Amino acid sequence: MKLVFASNNKNKVKEIKHQLPSSIEILTLEDIGCTEDIPETAETIEGNAILKANYITEKYGYNCFADDTGLEVEALNGAPGVYSARYAGEEKNAEANMEKLLNELRDKSNRNAQFKTVIALNLNGEQLLFTGIAKGEITVNKQGNEGFGYDPIFKPEGKNITFAEISLEEKTKLSHRGKAVTALTQFLKNINI
Repeated sequence: MKLVFASNNKNKVKEIKHQLPSSIEILTLEDIGCTEDIPETAETIEGNAILKANYITEKYGYNCFADDTGLEVEALNGAPGVYSARYAGEEKNAEANMEKLLNELRDKSNRNAQFKTVIALNLNGEQLLFTGIAKGEITVNKQGNEGFGYDPIFKPEGKNITFAEISLEEKTKLSHRGKAVTALTQFLKNINI
């Protein structure tokens, strides 16, 4: 089965390909000739995932899935949330985003946070949503060199290290995206296409 993953983020593509069975061939936006930026103008993580999936299905006619992820910090009333990728500006700079978040939490004792991923799957005229949540806390300093985005400052529940300090295999088991992709994979394995 071929499915388009509506993302240009090579790190996300790598994580998802790592999890899906080899019977599912993932096509990227590059593979289908989609070079435009897909609008992410919804007010929710779910809404952005749906917007991206619908864009590919409507414009290119493919079965596809799209994800959107946000980091929700308790002390900041759920911010950066839907704006996680561009928290420090439209250039989507991970270092600047982390610096801004660490500055905003400097005087806060509550550092509880969660990553939330929603995957919207458009398959044969139907749409399904799969959600994964990873609870944890924001560290005081950056730690580790693996992963991407906010991984160096997010310590998952039950661990004394950040997502940037663990292997891809371990991160897949613990992470928001890993949980959402597991739900997607289980669904795809149980249907006949």
